[in-house]
Amino acid sequence: MSSQPSISTQTQTSLTLRFNFESADKLGFIHVPYHGAPPIYNEERGWGFVRQTCAVPPRPVQWEEITADSSGFYAAVREFEAPAGLEQEHYNRFGMAFRVRIPPGAYEIEVVTATPLEITDVSISGLHPGRILEGGHWDAAGLIPVRHPASVSPSAREWRYHYVNGRNIVDIEIEPKQPGAAVGVKEIRITSLLLQERPADVLPAVYTLGDSTVKSYTFEEAPLCGWGQVFDDLFELERVRVINYSMGGRSLKNSYWEGRFNDLLLSAYPGDYLLLQSGHNDERQDELHRFGRGNTEASYEEYLREVHLPAIRSRGVIPVLITPVSRVNGQAQPGHVFADSFQTRRFPALMKQAALAEGVTLLDLNARSVDYYNEIGAEATIALFMSLEAGETPGKTNDGSFANGHPSNKIDGTHYKEALARQLARMVAEELAEMGARGDRTAAAIAAFLKPEVKAAIAGHHWAPLFPQMAADTTTGRGAYYRNQIEKLLQLGVLEKDADNRFRPYEPMDTETFAKALYRLLGLAPLPTAEWPAGPLTRERMGILLAKAYHAAFTSKPAYMTDYNGATLLPGMPGYDPNLSSGAQGVRYDPLVPWEQLKDTEQVDAALEPELKEAYGLGLIRSEYGLVRGRMANGDLLEPKLAVSREKAAKALYFMWVLAHPVKQENDVGYL
Repeated sequence: MSSQPSISTQTQTSLTLRFNFESADKLGFIHVPYHGAPPIYNEERGWGFVRQTCAVPPRPVQWEEITADSSGFYAAVREFEAPAGLEQEHYNRFGMAFRVRIPPGAYEIEVVTATPLEITDVSISGLHPGRILEGGHWDAAGLIPVRHPASVSPSAREWRYHYVNGRNIVDIEIEPKQPGAAVGVKEIRITSLLLQERPADVLPAVYTLGDSTVKSYTFEEAPLCGWGQVFDDLFELERVRVINYSMGGRSLKNSYWEGRFNDLLLSAYPGDYLLLQSGHNDERQDELHRFGRGNTEASYEEYLREVHLPAIRSRGVIPVLITPVSRVNGQAQPGHVFADSFQTRRFPALMKQAALAEGVTLLDLNARSVDYYNEIGAEATIALFMSLEAGETPGKTNDGSFANGHPSNKIDGTHYKEALARQLARMVAEELAEMGARGDRTAAAIAAFLKPEVKAAIAGHHWAPLFPQMAADTTTGRGAYYRNQIEKLLQLGVLEKDADNRFRPYEPMDTETFAKALYRLLGLAPLPTAEWPAGPLTRERMGILLAKAYHAAFTSKPAYMTDYNGATLLPGMPGYDPNLSSGAQGVRYDPLVPWEQLKDTEQVDAALEPELKEAYGLGLIRSEYGLVRGRMANGDLLEPKLAVSREKAAKALYFMWVLAHPVKQENDVGYL
């Protein structure tokens, strides 16, 4: 029998370790003996079985119940633990965990099981055994593929995964998939993966990794937008790639255990940058759940300093920490003074401490966001968050359609619209440039990739040329109520400001201006001028124009009206964000108040009623009477003769613009 050598190669660049759990010796393998009990891990030897894993928090596994025969080591059958209602999130099937001391870095880890893979789960250091086997994409639009999933060969009982380790140890976890099954191991092979230099034809990259406030959203989620989605607009993309790995509902914990963080690091090259923001989902009080999201202050710091930062650096990637955007109180009234929302678990402060201790560049977006909210005031700030009324968007959330207002019947003070996303991206760019100017080399290197006009805007504190869609009278106060829609239409060039940089949101909309904007948005040939009367646009006439444009643009109902009408996303489904769940089920797109229950339809011109009724039934025009953001409700007055203001026209145009786009396309399109 072979001796039990200790591992003394942890400082070498190349490392290969092979462990044999069968009784017969194998050339080139460390034999793992069984003398009445499995060998327990000790630091000097550098390998052995453990009673609990290195997961956060640690997971108890079997040790006393491990047996061995000539074919390998086995964990005996044990009753599973899974609290009712948490069977997918907080189960423990026990099994065994074999620990090996290895330095931070990337490794190919291969496991040959002694039991069929159909009944055997394998994972590494707290990763989810099922998630790391899945392919697919990391983003909502399907642009960022999963490049490094685990692979299996059931016939050979071989499991393989490339893993970036941040700790000085790695746990190979083997547990049963189903009750009554014993699981076993024959071999474990660990081989270091050397760093690969970036090919000459591949640009350097700036990666962003965060939660729903950084995520890239699709049109089906409009008007939701994250700052990471529009961050690339500030860079010279012929010199650098800007890639957003963020997703809603993610924290330091679950972006790790689902393999997202690992896949990013394996896709990056030395010299790339990773901008990491986390805090919102770390506040979740499920920190004791095996596959939860939440972190205590202690576990948050542990993930940052003992898992994430060492792993990032081991790949030659340069980390930048970003304090999380502050939430707001959706019920804040004019005069309210905003403050940092992280008052219970102070993750921004912990991130600052970690950055200082680890010598990492830190961007304080948390403080910048609070300053901006107070600069523009409560009314304008709340308008930029997910405050919705009926008729603003055909998009959806987990619970169904936004078309009648937010299904949660509240103003969401966490998630926000594109107009705010662009300002937050601006703040990140400013932080980079300003820190670079003060001597931070990492910040300066990233800022060097910014567009010349962005650098000029930062240096001159003058962003108007970069944001021509901003109007002087829609940035603060009540004028900012429909700021998001107005800025999008100005950006697309279908509406205009006056010579004084004003949009004039309360003035009547001209019928011709509206008709031309509508048909340009939908890519349609202009209507003959005979199709609209001169003068101010009325709601009645707007409905007719919307119906005509709809029939010209669509041969069948778009998915917003059909596929997602009444649908509900459930946990485990692609795109599910637990922060966007209200408990409502299948909220529909269709108007809540039928045409027959409107109280003033007798005011509609008889010749126009059939077409206007159709427009109403299609949800292209809805009652504006008595609408309040934060409530899913429809009014019961159509007000057909009422003149449409420019801001209300912008609301209707934005709705149609979203309706005309594929549901899975990213929604920050800035051109026609």
